[in-house]
Amino acid sequence: MDGLNIIGLGKAVPQKAFTNDDFSEFLETSDEWISTRTGIKTRRLCNINDYKSDENQLELAIIAAKEALKDSEIEADKIGICIVATATPTYAFPSTACLVARELGLNEDCMAFDLSAACSGFIYGLSVCKDMLSQRSRDTYALVVGAEEFSKILDFTDRSTCVLFGDGAGAAVVKLKEDDVYASIAHTRGDDKCLVCGGVANDKKLYMDGSAVYRFAIGAIEEVLKELVEKSKYSLEKIDHIVCHQANKRIINHVIRSTKQPEDKFFMNLDHYGNTSAASVPLALKEMQEKGELVAGDKAYLVGFGAGLTWGGILVSYR
Repeated sequence: MDGLNIIGLGKAVPQKAFTNDDFSEFLETSDEWISTRTGIKTRRLCNINDYKSDENQLELAIIAAKEALKDSEIEADKIGICIVATATPTYAFPSTACLVARELGLNEDCMAFDLSAACSGFIYGLSVCKDMLSQRSRDTYALVVGAEEFSKILDFTDRSTCVLFGDGAGAAVVKLKEDDVYASIAHTRGDDKCLVCGGVANDKKLYMDGSAVYRFAIGAIEEVLKELVEKSKYSLEKIDHIVCHQANKRIINHVIRSTKQPEDKFFMNLDHYGNTSAASVPLALKEMQEKGELVAGDKAYLVGFGAGLTWGGILVSYR
């Protein structure tokens, strides 16, 4: 069986960081209230109230993609698939992926498209490109980007949601790896009540039932990890890393306790990025690489969950 191998990683975040104390200046909240309930201390945002930067989702996606391509040490003409996972594209069309392909100088026979699965988007994107790569020549690579600008859909008067999210992008260059273990899980349950945002050409903002999402997320992660182990025959004890969507520290801590795995197997960086939706997993992978925690030969279970409802996981190897 062919596995999925990550050979290059990149990231991009807005320049300006906003602390919990910054939010307390215009909301009835505090650093203690936010950090104890979520683990989040700061997040990067393109826009908030009167602060409007020139940064956007497309720009972040391009920067992260270029860095991943450089890190992979392959030529742009080797990329045959370009997928951008996003719920907050800069344009309804053209897709972010098409414009990323242009900026990177990818060949015109590269298939490029956006994928919308909210916070599960990067996981879904990896699974889709794995199947697509199996239909291409052996020397074809794929670029998968998670890029979000949630600041443009947040209601900054709603303290229960606006403090949770951040903007950012993460990217991975991937290829097939012969004779390697592989497993991919994806689930969908239609729901427009607990986590929803209006579509194109309206001014609707994000709504979330935090308690319902919390209960869903705990069950979703545990279910996905169990299914990944059953499908791959690769136990949690044998895996090097478990990288969950970075939504809430309490969610991940619950899974650490329930799986009885070492805490250092679960990387977390939501304290300084918040919930960056489809960007959170690749952002985490890039930081793991930068810190020397992700090394050649490592295998990781990546797990996502989010609006849709969607949830899923995938087993990947690194270089």
